[in-house]
Amino acid sequence: MITTKKLNPVLKALARADTIEDLKDACIELRDMLQIDHVSYYCFGPGDGLYGYATYPMEWKARYAQEQYMRIDPVLIGGSSRFQPFNWGDLDWTPKAARKFRVEAAVHGVGSQGYSVPVHGPKGQFALFSVNHSCEDAEWAAFTRKHQNSFILLSHFFNQKALEVVANVDEQPTKALSPRELDAMTLLARGLSRAEVAKDLDISEHTLRVYIESARSKLNAQNTTHAVARALSRGLIVA
Repeated sequence: MITTKKLNPVLKALARADTIEDLKDACIELRDMLQIDHVSYYCFGPGDGLYGYATYPMEWKARYAQEQYMRIDPVLIGGSSRFQPFNWGDLDWTPKAARKFRVEAAVHGVGSQGYSVPVHGPKGQFALFSVNHSCEDAEWAAFTRKHQNSFILLSHFFNQKALEVVANVDEQPTKALSPRELDAMTLLARGLSRAEVAKDLDISEHTLRVYIESARSKLNAQNTTHAVARALSRGLIVA
């Protein structure tokens, strides 16, 4: 069990969070305190897509989004149907797509071991709190046994803060998107990369970034993925 004294910096970082992106401070504090490779918290709501923060490299986050790995990620798929914490090694990695995904994740800096705590909240809300590291099986088993109660507690702290932040965001009115912003959101929803969207719209990537950021702000979204999900769920675009 992690002592309260050691947890204080993490809890203070959570208390300061005003947006989902601010959860990164708590993730980084916890990662550094535990001396592991990565910490992540992601929330999935009905119609509002994926949002949260992970200490994974930006290259892996971009690759994950571009390839729409949400559809095949064994951790996400396995976690959504579970109510108890689980080790990633207990998941089914036998499908070819899952094996390829695992190899690519390792190449991009994701550790060989993982432990996730699923959290099921109100109105179909689901979240996954995870820790990740590269080490031997025996070392990881001892680590997770030692800290499993703390991880369960932390998962609920992270989720409660996320629910508070999202509730505050949802109270803000949504402004109408311009035709170009709608075009950009539609093409992103269809899985095109930013470069492909810019080419399709015959604009520069810099101009596209302006449209995307404007749409994200109008939709009160935490990031681009969240903005696309909100546009879809509110019927503003059709993928």
